[in-house]
Amino acid sequence: MRLLSPVTGSKLVLLFLFLGAVRSDALKLNLTDSKGTCLYAEWEMNFTITYEALKVNETVTITVPDKVTYNGSSCGDDKNGAKIMIQYGSTLSWAVNFTKEASQYFINNITLSYNTNDTKTFPGAVPKGILTVIIPVGSQLPLGVIFKCSSVLTFNLSPVVQHYWGIHLQAFVQNGTVSKHEQVCKEDKTATTVAPIIHTTVPSPTTTLTPTSIPVPTPTVGNYTISNGNATCLLATMGLQLNITEEKVPFIFNINPAITNFTGSCQPQTAQLRLNNSQIKYLDFIFAVKNEKRFYLKEVNVNMYLANGSAFHVSNNNLSFWDAPLGSSYMCNKEQVVSVSRTFQINTFNLKVQPFNVTKGEYSTDVVSAPLAYLVPGEARRECWNPCNWSYRWQ
Repeated sequence: MRLLSPVTGSKLVLLFLFLGAVRSDALKLNLTDSKGTCLYAEWEMNFTITYEALKVNETVTITVPDKVTYNGSSCGDDKNGAKIMIQYGSTLSWAVNFTKEASQYFINNITLSYNTNDTKTFPGAVPKGILTVIIPVGSQLPLGVIFKCSSVLTFNLSPVVQHYWGIHLQAFVQNGTVSKHEQVCKEDKTATTVAPIIHTTVPSPTTTLTPTSIPVPTPTVGNYTISNGNATCLLATMGLQLNITEEKVPFIFNINPAITNFTGSCQPQTAQLRLNNSQIKYLDFIFAVKNEKRFYLKEVNVNMYLANGSAFHVSNNNLSFWDAPLGSSYMCNKEQVVSVSRTFQINTFNLKVQPFNVTKGEYSTDVVSAPLAYLVPGEARRECWNPCNWSYRWQ
């Protein structure tokens, strides 16, 4: 197996790519149920993995052949998600999961596990057993349409670079028949060449596309509860979308509550909510009391990995968002932007927070809604009057 250097960059890339020695054949899966086909997928992929060896780090490209097993793959339904699972001997396993919502479905996460104890694939590796990398995708596709993408899509999350191309995909197939209606990826529409060409060297990219080339759906709303002893002290409900512009192009990342952990703490004058998952080491929301009468979002800290594997961290302890009286909750059902720094902002959706004076584990019926902050005694919900793209501050 010929060694490759890692591919860098946080971009979806169209490459005239791949060594002739590592060419892979198309994978094809046609799951059926009583009505006929329920999930159809055809695609090609390979993985460039950097691993720890005895003296220096080594890099190897694993080509996934067409002869694999698909144990655990399932069609899914209105209540259960669909998934494709692949096993390549004891060396590698791969999975992608889908969820359906109304007339659309989501490609949620790609999970790759590889076994560095396989000395044939990872010669000289320090044995660490099975290692796993999870890529949060978050792409949204319509039901009743087959998705096609000939261009090479590259996901780079250290220490693995993943390449996908020649994609034909339809999850939650309706009426047992693969659709003749197509949705072509944006990369194919902008590319001058739509199929990868096999070379014996790796030329430079011909087209560079931003991480926002794939439409980013509205994030799923998560519910977060922090307790102090047996009593709930902080409540938060919100969909979170992270926007990073450290590089020349923006990187947008939706937080999936289903795979995100949370912790926190409550003090008389401050309260903290911390989120973390496989890509986010921590995302802190820190609230403070002002003039013994009001609370507000004072500080946000983030430390996470970008798509190219590099670390990104920002802190700002001089914010003034989500201002409301103590004993009430702050709410905004529409999209709101929290500008943390020049390179980092958080877009919130269906936001509701109460970091202090929580009674009986429930939100207060007194609600402050942005941007025209107002109290609504006896009501737990009220739509914002205008898009909440700025913070109203009581004087």
